[in-house]
Amino acid sequence: MRLLFWKTFVGLLAYDALLFGRSFSRLHRTVQRWPIARKSNTSAATVDLVCDAINHALIWYPKRVLCLQRASVTTCLLRSQGVLAQLVLGAQRTPFKAHAWVEVDGHPVNEYGDVQATYGVWERC
Repeated sequence: MRLLFWKTFVGLLAYDALLFGRSFSRLHRTVQRWPIARKSNTSAATVDLVCDAINHALIWYPKRVLCLQRASVTTCLLRSQGVLAQLVLGAQRTPFKAHAWVEVDGHPVNEYGDVQATYGVWERC
C-alpha cells in the first residue's frame, strides 16, 4: 500500500510538473499510450488498493486535485498494475458541466453517484 501511495503521489506531482493541465493533447496522448502491464489483473482487490492509494494521496497532496488529474493518474496506475482501465471524459448539457472518470470493465471506479447517467461520454482512452 505504501508503494502505491508514493507512486500515486509522484504521479500527481508529474502531472503538475509536466504541465498536463495546460496541454490536454499531450495528456491525452500520454494516457492513451500508457502500457498495460503484462500481468493481466482485473481483480476487484487490486482496483480497491489503487483507489485507496489515490484517496490517501489526495489528502496529503499540497494543492487541490481536479477530476482530470485524478482520473488520468488513476488510469495510468491501474494500467501499471495490469488492469485494463479507461479514462472517460463526459459532459452534461444543462447546466454545462464536464467531468473525467475511470472505468474498468465498463464500470466507473472511485466515483460517487451515477456518472454514466449524468454525463454523456465524448471520449475514452
